[in-house]
Amino acid sequence: MAKAQIRKALSGYYYVEKEGELIQCRGRGIFRNRGESPLVGDFVEYSYDGESDGSIDKILERQNELVRPPIANVDQALLVFSAKEPDFNTVLLDRFLVVLESFQVQPIIILTKIDLLNDAERAHLQTYIDDYKEIGYEIIETYIDDPTLLEKIKPFLQEKTSVLAGQSGVGKSTLLNTLLPELDLKTGIISKSLGRGKHTTRHVELIEVCGGLLADTPGFSSFDFEMIEKEELTSCLPEFERISENCKFRGCLHIKEPKCAVKQAVEAGEIRSYRYEHYEQILQEIIDRKPRY
Repeated sequence: MAKAQIRKALSGYYYVEKEGELIQCRGRGIFRNRGESPLVGDFVEYSYDGESDGSIDKILERQNELVRPPIANVDQALLVFSAKEPDFNTVLLDRFLVVLESFQVQPIIILTKIDLLNDAERAHLQTYIDDYKEIGYEIIETYIDDPTLLEKIKPFLQEKTSVLAGQSGVGKSTLLNTLLPELDLKTGIISKSLGRGKHTTRHVELIEVCGGLLADTPGFSSFDFEMIEKEELTSCLPEFERISENCKFRGCLHIKEPKCAVKQAVEAGEIRSYRYEHYEQILQEIIDRKPRY
């Protein structure tokens, strides 16, 4: 059996890459019996006689897997948010960041439409940029027809498997058009009444770009926290995780516990209050979640 990576899944077929060619394969029935399913990004063993469809025989061990969208072995997410139209939203950004951290996927924050800001708006946004950089996140600033975009983003894409994610209407398709003009993707039209856009991608596919692989992922515009337990949430906020080592109680949830280093850090301004408020909101969602059976 040969080994290869699944680069595309469409209409029940899986397409594995071999020497620059995509081979159409079906998954074996054994996967259904086990409740398993091959995913784009999986490294697999497959059989192929050169005449008919190939067969996916074995799924090799995964580094990670996302549920929505269904994709495996992701190194990082290009998390696209606009500075304006729609306005930059730290609540939504932190929801994305928490879930990506829970899957051990490195976020790269891309801020689009920077050119639409006036001086006061730019100064306000800069405070958030500084905050997230201090936490440890990489941030790329760009705008429509930015001639330096490829130069800015290429080092992050090389030898990595990346997903493209973010709020609707922020310019994900425009970003892909810049990286891969031959795709000529239809860009979304922002609805001013809704403050969001329409996305037209139909399937998950890994595309070679800038020495790495990039997936445009439909449905990757919102998250819930069904895979995160309340005790794990601290580890999904890097500055919380670093400081929580000084909490008096192991497993501290940073809500009512005495001598909580995280709450002390919030009061001292070492952790931003809006990040703590978002943590509280997400924690409550997890606590209120119906049990999984």
